Amino acid sequence: MDENFKKIIPYLKPYKSNVILNIIFNILYALFSTLSFISLIPMLDVLFKDAEKIVEEPVYTDIWDITSYGKDYLYYYITKLTEENGAQYALLLVVCIVISTFLLKNLFNYLGLNYLTIVKNGVLKDLRKNMFDKIIQLPISYYSEKRKGDVMARMLGDINEVKNSFFSILELVVKEPMTILFTIGAMISISFKLTLFVFVFIPISGFVISKIGKSLKSKSGRAQQENGYLISVVEESLGGLKVVKSYNAEKNIISKFNDSINRLLKLSISIERKNNLASPMSEFMGIVVIAILLWYGGNMVLVDKLANGEPILEGSKFLAYMGLAYNILTPAKAISKASYQVKSGLAAAERVFEILEVENTITNKTDAVVKTSFEDKIAIENINFRYAEENVLKNFSLEIPKGKTVALVGQSGSGKSTIANLLTRFYDVQEGTVKIDGIDIKDMTLESLRDLMGLVTQDSILFNDTIKNNIRLGKEDATDEEIIAALKVANAYEFVKVLPNGIETNIGDAGGKLSGGQKQRLSIARAVLKNPPIMILDEATSALDTESEKFVQVALENMMQNRTSIVIAHRLSTIQKADKIVVMHKGEIFEQGTHDELLALNGTYSKLVMMQSFE
Repeated sequence: MDENFKKIIPYLKPYKSNVILNIIFNILYALFSTLSFISLIPMLDVLFKDAEKIVEEPVYTDIWDITSYGKDYLYYYITKLTEENGAQYALLLVVCIVISTFLLKNLFNYLGLNYLTIVKNGVLKDLRKNMFDKIIQLPISYYSEKRKGDVMARMLGDINEVKNSFFSILELVVKEPMTILFTIGAMISISFKLTLFVFVFIPISGFVISKIGKSLKSKSGRAQQENGYLISVVEESLGGLKVVKSYNAEKNIISKFNDSINRLLKLSISIERKNNLASPMSEFMGIVVIAILLWYGGNMVLVDKLANGEPILEGSKFLAYMGLAYNILTPAKAISKASYQVKSGLAAAERVFEILEVENTITNKTDAVVKTSFEDKIAIENINFRYAEENVLKNFSLEIPKGKTVALVGQSGSGKSTIANLLTRFYDVQEGTVKIDGIDIKDMTLESLRDLMGLVTQDSILFNDTIKNNIRLGKEDATDEEIIAALKVANAYEFVKVLPNGIETNIGDAGGKLSGGQKQRLSIARAVLKNPPIMILDEATSALDTESEKFVQVALENMMQNRTSIVIAHRLSTIQKADKIVVMHKGEIFEQGTHDELLALNGTYSKLVMMQSFE
């Protein structure tokens, strides 16, 4: 059994009753599919005046004799009806029996499919939910190595492929095999000799189909991978549309997209061709066998005779037999098609479980403590940290007392933003510790750690929603008055109040309807509303114009009073009032002190201030 099939079985458990009902109705469908053709025999017998005449009512003996009893009773009733009311009434009876069996066959087919639909869509929903939970919980580091578009393709396309293709397996193991089994049983009871030909057909057909479909799983996997790349190209192109247009790079992006869709086209055509071959191949092989049956069976009806001159096989039974033989073709075709679909489904399931089984390296310990307050200090002790091979921070230590503002400055790549990533546990330190009030942040629950912190990043990340919903992200029960107060602190209410719908205004995709400075002020308002004891500002004012920066700087200074703040700054004018300024260079502390102390040193910080004063 395929490993990915085993992994999907737990997802079926909540729908166990639906799976059982699907199996029951599939078995009933298979039974009545066979009976619908067997019921043609008495009808043909009545039509051709060959109905077996039974004048005495048969006696029921035991369960093992029920088939014979049912047949004898039907022919007894036909004989009685014919003698009392004429052949027309007998014909009406058998026609009603034929209609009833076909009606029940199709009713059970519908009910079986109905319960399968509940299973398919339920598992689709559960897989999507689990996968979204997983991709939200995975650490930031995972997405620095993966294409977001590929993750989206697995979330949307591959799970859908599992739904559409994989669940063919329920038909593959129950409905179609049972149809074939019941049909062959009926065929053997009519003529064992003729049925031997069918046993030749099935293994040959199976062998040919398995040969054709051998490479299907690997090709499906490659197609799904390519689909992920394609979505990545679209997602990146839309995200960077301004850059694409400003650099006249449309041709380059379109070429990349076209190369991907052409590769996908070739793979899709190859997969579809093999899929399309399954059904006609099995049907043609079936028709060849039926042609042989017609010849051989026709001889048994017309030429070969028993000792008493009767034909070896009655015409009515032979016609019903041919109907049964053709009845095998439909499930045989369905099995061959489903076996192909299952291969595609398994390839898609493999990509889905690849993400579901990724180990989340940043999780809560079993005995993690819930920290609800900040009392003393943040201590960063002897940290060595690397994203790849080279250390970004080297033996780095820093204390941030409660209520103080510590600013980190330095060139790009000096490790400033890495400190913010480690404090929030977006990444975990490899060596050394980060402690809050003497407790290692790895020993706290992630939720309580992040509740203590407010983060304003260089990139103002906003969602396609109203201003109100964007700001209350960290405090969902906030009132409109609290939201407006936070907007005022962030110097954002002046522009929000003149918008058509005020705080109920939708700001578009990634806040596209607002300017860079307006977006950043909303990000600051969001952090203000959360009101955490520790504030991390990662280049928070970098997107603001000079006038807005002054207003927001005053607002930030007000907000940072009696609050612990870590300010990562490029513009040194924004951090002159910090209690401590730490100058970083290549992951190490170069200088530290107040603004005046560092100027007096006449070192790196002094040079940076001089350079910026001439900008």
